[in-house]
Amino acid sequence: MSDGLDLARVRFTRPGRLIVDDVDVTVPTGALGALLGPNGAGKSTLLHLIAGIERADAGTLAFAGRDLAALRRRDRARRIALAEQETHDSPELRVDEVVALGRTPHLGAWSGPGDRDRTVVAEALALLGLESLASRGYGTLSGGERQRVNLARALAQEPELLLLDEPTNHLDVRAQLTSLELLRGLAESGRTVLAALHDLGLAAAYADHVIVLDGGRVVASGAPAVVLEPGLIREVWGVEAEVLEHPSTGRPIIAYSGVAASFTVQAIPAHGP
Repeated sequence: MSDGLDLARVRFTRPGRLIVDDVDVTVPTGALGALLGPNGAGKSTLLHLIAGIERADAGTLAFAGRDLAALRRRDRARRIALAEQETHDSPELRVDEVVALGRTPHLGAWSGPGDRDRTVVAEALALLGLESLASRGYGTLSGGERQRVNLARALAQEPELLLLDEPTNHLDVRAQLTSLELLRGLAESGRTVLAALHDLGLAAAYADHVIVLDGGRVVASGAPAVVLEPGLIREVWGVEAEVLEHPSTGRPIIAYSGVAASFTVQAIPAHGP
């Protein structure tokens, strides 16, 4: 069993539909993993299963050698944080109050935040460049600003395992790169990070390990340079691409050239008057 995240034969269904089908995933401690796949592949559901929001029908989910299903909810929340695209439980709160919700698993039943909690919240705000927005209402923010607040809230939990659902969504290019550099730094400091991403180029540029889901199953996993090859990209995403080498970093660059012939939607003929 891995000392990081280790899933074996995980299965999850909703009425009439199989969502996750016998999935195996390993992400070592100190690694940045990218969960990839087209819409509907099961990425968000798998993150929810790891975080304990949903419960798997079968299989084992372990982190640092411990069965996650056996952990109490509070203990699980102290070890694992999930930053989702949207947070719906805090529209009336200020930004600093939303981030402070990340400290909830660390507080006693009848105790409020102490100096340590306030320090952690301030550090999370600073890491995401949110100090100037701290007193703003969460509901007044742009999509990209809310995304950064959601990540700051997750960081305030001080998790050993950080899960992220499309953390670069709504962000401009600089904010995307800044966020992924932050995630790389967190992994290098000893955390395990798993992010669901749509952008194959960003995954190729920053991830240590990629897991490709299609139809709820893992179809490939490993180093980006090995996994993200033209045949797989064509098969899973239905697009033609060349995989080049970045002249400075040596990492893969994904260059798209069009929709694969077998996936091309036939044009509807125009009808004249």
